[in-house]
Amino acid sequence: MTDHPFVVSAKWLFEHLDDPQVVIVDCRFSLADSQLGKQQYQVSHISGAYYLDLEEDLSGPVGEHGGRHPLPDPIKLANKLSAIGVNSKKTLVVAYDDSRLAFAARLWWLLRYLGHEQVALLDGGFTGWQKAGYPVTDVLTESKKAAFIPQVQTQMVVDIGVVKSRKDQPKVVLVDARESDRYLGIREPIDRIAGHIPGAVNYPWLEVTDTAGYLLSPQDHRSRWSEIENAEEILVYCGSGVTACVNLLSLELAGIHTGKLYAGSWSDWISY
Repeated sequence: MTDHPFVVSAKWLFEHLDDPQVVIVDCRFSLADSQLGKQQYQVSHISGAYYLDLEEDLSGPVGEHGGRHPLPDPIKLANKLSAIGVNSKKTLVVAYDDSRLAFAARLWWLLRYLGHEQVALLDGGFTGWQKAGYPVTDVLTESKKAAFIPQVQTQMVVDIGVVKSRKDQPKVVLVDARESDRYLGIREPIDRIAGHIPGAVNYPWLEVTDTAGYLLSPQDHRSRWSEIENAEEILVYCGSGVTACVNLLSLELAGIHTGKLYAGSWSDWISY
């Protein structure tokens, strides 16, 4: 799927590698090995890409509450974006990973949260790029100067207080984006308590792409959300506010703009 402003194909990106208005960001990461993504980037990445780390760049410091991946400080992230050549409202940021958008979608959401709509995801990710025969490099990209000024869209995010007060309202739907066995409490590989927030419905994030990491068609996204498309508010969470962003992307691709991120997610919920 590539006929949407938030999605680009490998072919499109290859044709725009030298476009000064395009900045490519490698978001590869592994929750099991926090250094793996950075190491993969250093060995091989799309030419001109910069690396942003889920825990160092796309998250803030972990505290008693707020979950495993709290939102980063907007100024700190804005400074990082300025240093890789992202100009507010102008530069198109193309993000990719190798995990079916699990981490790239976090950057996609964060940029929009900071008021920057010019962001797209690479359909098929890094593997799709390589399989298509497009070039990779181990040359690290030099930093550029730009001016990224954050305009935080506070309405895009909710905290535990909002979730508690709104989740049972008739026009509000609370969506758990984790795999079904985690939602059901059968398996919990990361958090100390298994289960889900009472009243949540389950839309696993892995249903947004096929097994090769390509997004489903717009029609598939529309039919996926058809039962709740008329909700006034769709509050989405996962384990720590990362893969929930893949579902928020799916909602946008379906033409549904009522999705909000419960940033702390399950790991925040169980901390109280």
